[in-house]
Amino acid sequence: MPAPRPTRVDFLVRRVAVAAVVVAAAIAVSAWSRGTSAHQAPPRTHPLDSVAATNRMPRSRRVNVYAHTTSMRADIANDLARVYVPSGISNVLTVIDPATRQVIGTFPSGGTPQHIVPSYDMRTLWILNNKGDTVTPIDARTGRVGTPIPVNDPYNMYFTPDGSAAIVVAELHSRLDFRDPHTMALEQSLSIPRCRGINHADYSADGSYLLITCEYSGALAKIDMKTLRVAGYLRLTSPPGPSHVAMRMPDQSLSQSMPQDIRLSPDGTRFYVADMMQGGVYVIDGASLTELGFVPTGIGAHSITPSRDGTRLYIANRGSIQIKGPPHGQGSVSVLDPSSDAVLATWSIPGGGSPDMGNLNANGKELWLSGRFDSEVYVIDTTTGRLITRIPVAPGPHGLTDWPQPGRYSLGHTGNMR
Repeated sequence: MPAPRPTRVDFLVRRVAVAAVVVAAAIAVSAWSRGTSAHQAPPRTHPLDSVAATNRMPRSRRVNVYAHTTSMRADIANDLARVYVPSGISNVLTVIDPATRQVIGTFPSGGTPQHIVPSYDMRTLWILNNKGDTVTPIDARTGRVGTPIPVNDPYNMYFTPDGSAAIVVAELHSRLDFRDPHTMALEQSLSIPRCRGINHADYSADGSYLLITCEYSGALAKIDMKTLRVAGYLRLTSPPGPSHVAMRMPDQSLSQSMPQDIRLSPDGTRFYVADMMQGGVYVIDGASLTELGFVPTGIGAHSITPSRDGTRLYIANRGSIQIKGPPHGQGSVSVLDPSSDAVLATWSIPGGGSPDMGNLNANGKELWLSGRFDSEVYVIDTTTGRLITRIPVAPGPHGLTDWPQPGRYSLGHTGNMR
């Protein structure tokens, strides 16, 4: 009997597996050790021996997974400089000129636009119309808006390490949909029922696995990228200090944690997970899927943005633990040193605010963040922490993207560049 003909899914799995091996050979990451989970006052409890050793190394000897985000690709450098701001409440996209910091236009984007996601090849910016069940392409070079493409429940989007597939995060269905990165044709789905409110993700340094936050479950899920299967779950504990009162989630379940953004540490040894209810970031060993500790940052810890040189993480604290919080809250940005897990500074938003998602500008000197509950965008000087300006936009701004961005390729979200 002849062997069965390989399917498109078989081809995708093989490509991802090969890519993971190639990336692993290219990136030298310190050996990971197993450790116990415990909590105490910051900066970190029970660091892994390998992590502690890495932190004692001179910075010049460390791996920096974000090292390539310091230079712009030649074919990207002349792209139209714009900041694209999706506003889910208003169903519009606001376009800002970053040079003048002025709104230069708005246009409808039906069905709760959530994030603007740069494609893997950085030639397309995708508007994710979550409740409209479409994604809309923007030509990154010209800013021209294309025709919406039907895609079920596109809350967020990432890409496989080799760029062979787009991974649509279908939040309502607790599912990952692997799609053609250009046509968005569905190729495979992975149901993760224990990951309710599936949300944000990031890869290990070698690309062999993906960690995903489960907002309503108060947990993380680990995906093996060789097999495209769930490799494990981690229920986040409630650290001492913050309130242990459970809050009602949108799916009517109760949880004491609400994990949001997740980012790999610059040295590739651990992950940071921003938790909105706990007001800080969990430190996670992704290899063993265990907690290493917890670092308090501020009320409503929400997004994590690495600096260009990998020496700082900017944690946006939304100023409220509520999903629909009040305006003028105690919003701030905490500056975390990933070599020690110490919070070096916390920059408050004058008069209150609600910094949410966004990214750095090309040279890393400005941090652009949406003001989720205040209908505005913040531009923050990353050298001084000074609020440069606040730009009024339509109500409900969320995952904005400042373009163009440096890096070799995009792994998704609002610009998780490598």
